[in-house]
Amino acid sequence: MAHTMLEVRELSTKYVTRFREDVYAVDRVSLKVEEGRSLGIAGESGCGKSTLALSLMGYYFPPLHYMNGEIVINGKNISGMKPDDVRKSILGKEIAYIPQAAMNALNPTRKIINFIEDVILEHEMYVTKKDIYDRAKKLFETLGLPAEVLQKYPVELSGGMKQRTVIAVSVLLLPKVLIADEPSSALDVTSQKMVIKMLKQLMEAGFISSMIFITHELPLLYNVVDDIMVMYAGQIVEKAPSHSAVFDPLHPYSKGLMGSIIVPEKGLRDVKLTAIPGVPPNLKNPPMGCRFAERCKFVRPECRVSSVSLREASDGRVYRCIIPEAELREAYAREEHKNDK
Repeated sequence: MAHTMLEVRELSTKYVTRFREDVYAVDRVSLKVEEGRSLGIAGESGCGKSTLALSLMGYYFPPLHYMNGEIVINGKNISGMKPDDVRKSILGKEIAYIPQAAMNALNPTRKIINFIEDVILEHEMYVTKKDIYDRAKKLFETLGLPAEVLQKYPVELSGGMKQRTVIAVSVLLLPKVLIADEPSSALDVTSQKMVIKMLKQLMEAGFISSMIFITHELPLLYNVVDDIMVMYAGQIVEKAPSHSAVFDPLHPYSKGLMGSIIVPEKGLRDVKLTAIPGVPPNLKNPPMGCRFAERCKFVRPECRVSSVSLREASDGRVYRCIIPEAELREAYAREEHKNDK
């Protein structure tokens, strides 16, 4: 049996505004990532992807607050740990995080080697600067980054080079889980490909044991991860193997996401583009029933009555909808037939 690197059970977190209003950004999320596996998290802006990523670190700063649930990393439950203990013994070692726009996080007045020294000396006080340089040089060269980068300032690097440098720095302490929050956004296609290739190399070379890749582009995940989790309004609406999630989405929201993006993959090139109507609900006061009900083409009166739980489909995936799988597929077939006319 594969070893579980990360397990999350019923995790809920919220933001508290300056007016003392609660915004329920992550609602009872459960997930599991095993050693050697990668999980993709997809959804439109504001669905809770990045908040979930921050929450998984177990390191909360206002306005983000922990509500309930458990986060277990490599067998260690970090839910009740003190922030200083999390920073010293968990962050960087057990779990590492690459934030959005990471390439803009580098201080332009310091060389790359200085950032690396800060990271390592924070956790290993007695290591020499020569040992740090040798370790960094070996890591960079393994990942196809020339050693000369270590002596450069961030302003001397291209956007793609800065992004790959930040990724390399994030795995210096060999974390068990790496969370990459939209690491390929704002990059050209060639740089995106290099970043994705680099992340795969990190797993193959053993620098990380498992990975969570976050993006709003659901089709992108097909070439990156093993499994995909789709989020909407703070909740999981579908979890499935990547091929199934991209080529055969089941939840109406997942179906809508795939239908609203131009996809170059064979078998999806000729799919007619369709927009998802409306906007996501206000998470200060989430709706009583299905959170996607106001935007769903297949909504029923009972969808708005009570909360909807995840249910299992015939292929083992789970999805959050009151409509049985067979009825959903029949509805999709009718919709496709209507669009073909």
